[in-house]
Amino acid sequence: MIPQITKDMFISDLMLIDEDIQLLLLKEGLHCIGCISAVGETVEEAGLVHGVDPDMIVTNINEYLAEKYKEEDE
Repeated sequence: MIPQITKDMFISDLMLIDEDIQLLLLKEGLHCIGCISAVGETVEEAGLVHGVDPDMIVTNINEYLAEKYKEEDE
């Protein structure tokens, strides 16, 4: 089953789903992976703080996960 990311999920929880999500966040300009705020900051909050559309972040991560799980199934 492919995990679905939502903008109300905490940044720290995303790392538990897939470590490589941090690379996507970095590409989006969210450098909060190592920040203490990541524990209690949602994707939406992080996006708004950094001026990045949270819906775009969620879409990009979900597309990445769908592709990754598709490749693993093949």
